[in-house]
Amino acid sequence: MLDVQLLRSDLQAVAKRLADRGFTLPVAEFEKLEASRKSVQTETQELQAKRNQLSKQIGQLKAKGEDAAQLMAQVSAQADRLKALEQELAALQGKLDAFLMVIPNLPHASVPVGNSPEDNPELRRAGTPRTFDFPVRDHVDVGTALGLDFEAANRISGARFVVIRGALAQLHRALTQFMLDTHTREHGYTEVYVPYLVTGECADGVSSLAKFRDDLFKVEGRDLYLVPTAEYPVTNIVREAIVAGEKLPLKFVCHTPCFRSEAGSYGKDTRGMIRQHQFEKVELVQVVHPRRSYQALEELTAHAEAILKMLGLPYRVVTLCTGDMGFSAAKTYDIEVWLPGQDAYREISSCSNFEAFQARRMQARFRNEKHKTEFVHTLNGSGLAVGRTLIALIENYQNADGSVSIPEALRPYLGGTSAVRAS
Repeated sequence: MLDVQLLRSDLQAVAKRLADRGFTLPVAEFEKLEASRKSVQTETQELQAKRNQLSKQIGQLKAKGEDAAQLMAQVSAQADRLKALEQELAALQGKLDAFLMVIPNLPHASVPVGNSPEDNPELRRAGTPRTFDFPVRDHVDVGTALGLDFEAANRISGARFVVIRGALAQLHRALTQFMLDTHTREHGYTEVYVPYLVTGECADGVSSLAKFRDDLFKVEGRDLYLVPTAEYPVTNIVREAIVAGEKLPLKFVCHTPCFRSEAGSYGKDTRGMIRQHQFEKVELVQVVHPRRSYQALEELTAHAEAILKMLGLPYRVVTLCTGDMGFSAAKTYDIEVWLPGQDAYREISSCSNFEAFQARRMQARFRNEKHKTEFVHTLNGSGLAVGRTLIALIENYQNADGSVSIPEALRPYLGGTSAVRAS
């Protein structure tokens, strides 16, 4: 949530920055709400001051043994009006909060202005795509013989699910363990296990439930949603908390299944495992001091990149432009892995700094050097999406005989196995 003081101090500047990301700020609606709030608040404060003054005078008269009935009658007469004003002010504040909850974050000054993924500048590339001496196949064609079963999944749950069998299922599990071990042992993260269901309030803490409710799977009759990413429960660990400043940064890594309805994505990426309703992800979350959140963004992105480097997978990093960023992000880097079966780079991790946007929604604070409370900054990124990493391994390490070689870094997790072959 944006700081309302930003809108009060320079509404047009905020509107301009939001327009850069394709959002039209309802300026007139805010001005009307704010004018009403100011009017009611001013009258409320004047009546409160008058009540306090009369109460003081009543006390003085009583101390002298004099009659205070007239002044007491004035206080009583004002009480109903003051109560009504306080209720009206609370209602207006609720409307302002609801107004702010559906406004996206402001893009950082370094974010390039643009409208679509085509406007995302490339920052760097790592690794060289492999040259094949045989016809390249995608992960569906290679993986079906090795254990990917989309037909069985469709019979069980419908479209956009997969059953993975045998050595390929073990490879999928090995990837998860490899990522968790790397981030905890080498990058300083604390592993956490969290619920896979969150309340609507928690979902609204990291994003806008009002805007993205259709993207989530809801438990019928309960205020509970299946997590679309571990960001939802993990970030809410600091909800309504005051963290000691010296304990920052907090760095969490978490593996969860993720569930997404993929509303609005019909017809896109229907082949294979690219876009599914259920998938696995290892998530990185950092809670940091505001002064170091952009340094933390670079570090977190490098931690996600390290997994791809260790697996020998070519990738590139792009900066998302204003029109392509997520609702809560102030700045985002997307890491895109090379998929030879698609002859394209595809997103495998999205690393974002939300500044105080999520913290303000969750009331997540820390005690600063002056012992005053201040909102923390939050960040997160995939480290990595497990299913898409499996896709990348299948396509990049495929062999002419239909087998898939195992990168050296993963072999200890698979008993030294060097390749996955059809049984």
